Amino acid sequence: MNRDIYWIPAAGFGIESLHLIEDSAGVDAESVVVSSINGESFRVRYEIECDRHYRVQRVSVSTLGRESKSISLRADREGNWTDGQGETVSRLNGCTDVDISVTPFTNTLPIRRLELDQSESTEIETVYISVPDLRVETASQKYICLDPLDEDGGRYRYESISSGFKAELPIDSDGLVIDYPELFDRVYPTE
Repeated sequence: MNRDIYWIPAAGFGIESLHLIEDSAGVDAESVVVSSINGESFRVRYEIECDRHYRVQRVSVSTLGRESKSISLRADREGNWTDGQGETVSRLNGCTDVDISVTPFTNTLPIRRLELDQSESTEIETVYISVPDLRVETASQKYICLDPLDEDGGRYRYESISSGFKAELPIDSDGLVIDYPELFDRVYPTE
């Protein structure tokens, strides 16, 4: 797979441009998001590397601008995390996925990794990265398979156990969100 995907926020203005490559070596996602939150404009770039089974190996997020800042994290297959200097970040241990607040792409990671069957559900612990402040914390989430992923796509219910937020996510055949009610709309490709 070698795809470009564009999402816009459901309210306000902005756009995300994601370039996604999946091959025998793994999954590489690179994206730029330009938008605003509570009247504060921001530009951010993120990269996520996963193995072939969508297990996160590396994530980096950088704000773009005069006062740019960045974070970089690495994960092993056992749920252990280190920062950009190789120091252990023990408060993140046990997290299996990453969730970046300004993109629907990070929902693809557990959807593809878990490969849930009809009506199957699971709870996961994620590394949640808030943009634009790049605050890092853990979050408990639940995914419920409503329609399993196949050549026509699928549907999942996402639940944030931490906040109580819930959304039904239609996805395409690659597990990418088509519509994220009240948050994001995919504008290209529209199928």
